[in-house]
Amino acid sequence: MNEITITWKDGTKKQYPKGTTYFEISKDDKKKENTILGVKIGNEISSLDSKALTNGTVEFFGVQDLAGYKMYQSALKFIFEVSVKELFPQSEVHFLHSVPKGILSEIITLENFTNENVKQIKGKMAEIISSKEIFQKYNLLKKDAYNYFLSIKEPEKAKNIQTVNNEIVTLYKLKDKINYYYNFLPHDTGCITKYDLIFIGKNRIILVCPNIQTGEVPDYVHYDNIIDNFFLGKKWLRLMNTPYLPDMNDLVSHGKIKEFMDANELVFNESILNVANEITSKRDIKIVLIAGPSSSGKTTTTKRLSTYLKAKGFSPICLSTDDFFVDKQDTPKMENGEFDFECLQAIDLELFNKTLVALLKGEEQELPEYNFVAGKKEFNNHRVKLNKNSIILIEGLHCLNDELVPYIKDENKYKIYLSPFIPLNIDRHNYISTLDLRLIRRIIRDNRTRGRSVDQTIQEWQVVRNGEEKYIFPYIHQADVIINTALSYELGVLKIYADPLLYSVNLNSPYYEEARRLLNSLQGFYPISSEYVKDDSILREFIG
Repeated sequence: MNEITITWKDGTKKQYPKGTTYFEISKDDKKKENTILGVKIGNEISSLDSKALTNGTVEFFGVQDLAGYKMYQSALKFIFEVSVKELFPQSEVHFLHSVPKGILSEIITLENFTNENVKQIKGKMAEIISSKEIFQKYNLLKKDAYNYFLSIKEPEKAKNIQTVNNEIVTLYKLKDKINYYYNFLPHDTGCITKYDLIFIGKNRIILVCPNIQTGEVPDYVHYDNIIDNFFLGKKWLRLMNTPYLPDMNDLVSHGKIKEFMDANELVFNESILNVANEITSKRDIKIVLIAGPSSSGKTTTTKRLSTYLKAKGFSPICLSTDDFFVDKQDTPKMENGEFDFECLQAIDLELFNKTLVALLKGEEQELPEYNFVAGKKEFNNHRVKLNKNSIILIEGLHCLNDELVPYIKDENKYKIYLSPFIPLNIDRHNYISTLDLRLIRRIIRDNRTRGRSVDQTIQEWQVVRNGEEKYIFPYIHQADVIINTALSYELGVLKIYADPLLYSVNLNSPYYEEARRLLNSLQGFYPISSEYVKDDSILREFIG
């Protein structure tokens, strides 16, 4: 049989010679307006250079698909790296971490880069993109890939290759550079047309990527405090001689990981203690507002801060904005008719502010508790009253937004933003993104506390992310301090819990490939027993 039948999602069918590449087939896709990066065959993702050998249903995707977004990022990084190396042969590119709307890169060189240099890089990238250079895929024996990375003096990558289960390793070549980014890459550079480069000094450049919802490049907003916080973590890891994943794996294999974990916990506790010291040094502060995206560890951090404040002679009172939700039937709805629990109007703002103002006047107030099963507030005689050393800790999605507490003076407020920026890099070009870390945390917690499947959690994830983009990230700049709630060792522990859950996702599930991607991102981490995790660790919020 020399012909096969390809079926599109809309039911369109067409026959092709057996062995035709999906790149050739993609030229017949009707969604011409979308730049095609890869293909889903059933629910499995494949690169466009794969050949169609059997009948099948296909869906081509672009940057607005989660898999496509990851591919786009990887391709953009590769183009950037090749451009820098062509212009500045003695330099070395490091990709350090994800930041809001982009990727933080650093160019290691003796030169001091300027905006003019960044323009040169952007021009070289445009040249490579316009020439539609092919991302050539090579399947190498693991031993050969290992020796290659040793030969180019990237030992951490060689050590990572050692931990790969497969004997065949897939690398990509762009022009004269060979590398890997833990993702399939597009057919060629021609589809990477939307991006920006932002120079932030100290040879650091932000690669701004298209927005996954719109496909367009967003305006970049710089957050010095986030980047400073990340580099503080990197500095500590260097002091511990553990900048890369293989260094931590060595601690695991040599039985020294517990000492590292204990030190990591002390550093995290010290960051909260420093915040407690700052709060108590400013006697006008009466309300501490704590915000962070899903699975950032708000509950544990709030409790820990409360404990430190108590130790300093203060009487903290903890509130959650969730307890002030309006009754479910009064919750605003989205365009699709579903309840919008993320918006500010989902909170009974009148009752919330009335309660706060009365408390600050010294009046006793009864606090509500929200019954999520019944979908309404309940009053169970939980009464509180402030004394002269009292301080109110409020935790919630909208805590950075002044519209939540419009009647409270700025001098009486202190705002904290939480997020897990894990400073441990897999290697000089690959890292665990904040988004992936939070999703893995949430998958484990949702399964343990709510009995939710991985499919359910991933399905809800984009809705959660949309809420964060609208209601948290635009207000990060208003935070007085940022606390990094990531523990550098935690993915070794989370791996033990996440692996069986991710493996349970059925091949027919629309979330199968996302589960496999997360599994692949955890593959290089040596497992770490949870018995070493302290009982009061922030990690216990997720693993129990």
